Amino acid sequence: MTIDSFNFAGKKAIVRVDFNVPVKEGKVTDNTRIMGALPTLKKILNDGGAVIMMSHMGKPKGQVDMKKSLSQIVPAVSEALGVEVKFAADCGNASAEAAALQMGEALLLENLRFYPEEEGKPVGIDKEDPAYDEAKKAMKASQKEFAKKLASYADCYVMDAFGTAHRKHASTAVIDEYFDKDSKMLGYLMEKEVKAVDAVLSDIKRPFTAIMGGSKVSSKIGIIENLLGKVDNLILCGGMTYTFAKAFGGEVGQSICEEDKLQVALDVVAKAKENGVNLVLATDAVAAKDAIDWDTMSFKAGADVKVVPAQAIPADYEGLDAGPESRKAFAEAIKGAKTILWNGPAGVFEVEEFTAGSRAIGEAVAEATANGAFSLIGGGDSVACVNKFGLADKVSYISTGGGALLEAIEGKELPGVAAIKA
Repeated sequence: MTIDSFNFAGKKAIVRVDFNVPVKEGKVTDNTRIMGALPTLKKILNDGGAVIMMSHMGKPKGQVDMKKSLSQIVPAVSEALGVEVKFAADCGNASAEAAALQMGEALLLENLRFYPEEEGKPVGIDKEDPAYDEAKKAMKASQKEFAKKLASYADCYVMDAFGTAHRKHASTAVIDEYFDKDSKMLGYLMEKEVKAVDAVLSDIKRPFTAIMGGSKVSSKIGIIENLLGKVDNLILCGGMTYTFAKAFGGEVGQSICEEDKLQVALDVVAKAKENGVNLVLATDAVAAKDAIDWDTMSFKAGADVKVVPAQAIPADYEGLDAGPESRKAFAEAIKGAKTILWNGPAGVFEVEEFTAGSRAIGEAVAEATANGAFSLIGGGDSVACVNKFGLADKVSYISTGGGALLEAIEGKELPGVAAIKA
């Protein structure tokens, strides 16, 4: 069933959205994910149906944490949707609120992850404990009951949270069991996300350049290895720079570095060469000594900042951004591309003094897109970059999913998609 072909008139639809949005002092600071869900939500309401929205926020680990309460975002959702959104303060016991909902109305459930059953992980017991397997089995049974309860609120189910599609949670890949194939479907956002990934992987126009940033090689090694069989150019930047620099025998000072992944880094270099992939690594870095207040993500006035070779960072300095020569090399690999994938910044872009690397990447991607390339931006930090630099309307597609996007590109089946197709 597709959302376009479904008539929601007289029906209550429960929609898994991704409203895991940043909140500061009780107010939403970036409503990109809320806006992304609007086409699906408005389709339901315009058809004459009622909508029940469910989402997570943060990682409360099965405990009630009011700092992660979705009650904070009700005003922002109401404003975006153009309908006064009602709120159910207990997502697991919202039968009365769901029953009272009239056609044309909208209801938002409290944070799903206040219940451990949502993620389906035993709480308070270590994986090494002999009783863990039994606890996990019991939790899986509880997860099914939780999903059944959520399903009971509505007549149909819409999965529209790509950011959680790689998780087999109650609300993403268990709830579907309680709806027949004609009453469950992907939302508009999910359909767009799946098509965007297909455009990158199934309809590659070359040259294909991928940019992988972020702090750790270990968190990206799966996708890096997968991409080495697909791309023409692979830019590795961000904190990963210093693990590679150290693997080459360089000195990286206080920079982030995975000492246990040095051989992995060398293996990536060897595989890139074997596959004929142009691997682009930073050759210089913007390094600083005690320059950032990490609590406030602000620059400390008077801190010493200098450009140094990426493999020769002074002992008491930390690499925080790509240097000017690296930026030129990145831009050169991007501007001639016809397919571009970007996941992860080149430095601590949140602090203005260390934005130049990420900005250079963003501007090069925008230029290539203007020249006909298809550009897919994914992951919270990369999305924040293009928004910060005013480039959101100059790229082809911005994905709402980080981990889900990476797993899809790795070729893994996403439970939240597979469940709908089953």
